[in-house]
Amino acid sequence: MWRCLWALLPLLGPWIRPVHGVFQKLYCSLSDSCECDFKPDMRGLEWDLYRNVFGQPLVQDAVSQEVSAFLQNKSPERPLVLSLHGASGTGKTLVSSMLVSHLYGSGEGSPHVHRFIPTLHFPRKELVPHYRVALKDWVQGNLTACARSVFLFDEMENMPPGLIDVLEPFLGPFHVVYSTNYRKAIYVFISTVGERVISMATLEARNSGQDRDEIRLDELQDAIAQEAFNSTNSGLWRSRILSQSLVSVFVPFLPLARVHVERCVRAQLCQRGQCGRDDVVRAVGGAMTYAPKHGHYFSSTGCKGLPAKINLYL
Repeated sequence: MWRCLWALLPLLGPWIRPVHGVFQKLYCSLSDSCECDFKPDMRGLEWDLYRNVFGQPLVQDAVSQEVSAFLQNKSPERPLVLSLHGASGTGKTLVSSMLVSHLYGSGEGSPHVHRFIPTLHFPRKELVPHYRVALKDWVQGNLTACARSVFLFDEMENMPPGLIDVLEPFLGPFHVVYSTNYRKAIYVFISTVGERVISMATLEARNSGQDRDEIRLDELQDAIAQEAFNSTNSGLWRSRILSQSLVSVFVPFLPLARVHVERCVRAQLCQRGQCGRDDVVRAVGGAMTYAPKHGHYFSSTGCKGLPAKINLYL
């Protein structure tokens, strides 16, 4: 019946336009075939990751493979849960933005993309009980409107402890939750927690002569999960989401070397129509702070704060 009703909507013309959104929302809540502006472009995502994310082979492979496999499954057992970890400036927020821009026709402007920042949305720890109710209602309501929703949780290191576990019922392998199919949603956690173990693994690989492209994802999964679970600075501290193994994959963002920072500089210069300014690329790359003290292999701030430094040398 609902397929027939949806097929008739274009024929009814301007007379039903004021209530078109109402019909769409109702149809979305009852039909698995509703697109809800969901227009995945996996080739575009893969190309964007490889062209614009520098020094992150694990990220490029893990994100494209996990998302592609999830979308190809017409009846997934559970939602896709990506947990992005690494130092500031290594590309975590950039990758999350790329993801949604290649999943929805209107990108981050889609009403089905929801980004939460703890310091903005959940600033007071004493209000955690209130936040839990509000977050649960928000997720449930929006998944009822469209099963193909994406929820991004930035700065998880600032998330009040105990809040994120309200999502547990939505993340498990349940066929139906609250009378609605929630298995097609995507959740993304973004955090600096785990940067220590990622940096140590990258430094050890470098010192042993191993190329960063040879670092394996499975070598870092358990270490990042344990760090996120045990760190009191983690929004996933002692979380049932972790103890119940509800995260699909922990995605490590490796610390960036000078060559990667300079690629970031060149990319930003190209956006300004000044790709040929090799002098600015070298100057900005040399002006960054690198660690550790013995070696100075990795940028302390990644590619963060580059626009201001570029302006300084233009």
